[in-house]
Amino acid sequence: MVVFNIRRALYANTLTASGVANRWNKDDEFVIYTGGSIALATLELVAHRSGIHTTIPYKLLRIGIEANENDITSIPLSALPPHWKSIAAYPDLEEMSSEWYRSFRSLVLQVPSSLVQWEPNYLINTRHPDFARKVFIISVEDFEWDNRLL
Repeated sequence: MVVFNIRRALYANTLTASGVANRWNKDDEFVIYTGGSIALATLELVAHRSGIHTTIPYKLLRIGIEANENDITSIPLSALPPHWKSIAAYPDLEEMSSEWYRSFRSLVLQVPSSLVQWEPNYLINTRHPDFARKVFIISVEDFEWDNRLL
């Protein structure tokens, strides 16, 4: 399986996570957010950054995951609260994903994108016992922003 992550060039050569809380993780839960496509990864970064400065270099990471069906847990739309796209839902969503993170039930959590709910994002648990063995960088490429997006 191949997933995509766009990040500042400074952080592009290692698969690390900040541990800062977001929609699908609490503070000190180290997950890498990835998109199922380059386009979705781009949209997600634009939506979640307060500003992207095109003078700062960014990189596109193609990340390989040697995953079988037991390595992926999915949260379907039907399991989400009605207001799941709102910031007010963060505590509910963080609780759902935190249970997954702490249990080590699987390496990857597949969730719907709040921007394009029919497309998946994939969270990778960097603390999972299989992380170092099954997750790897395939390539790192320069990512050029189209100013029409910014």
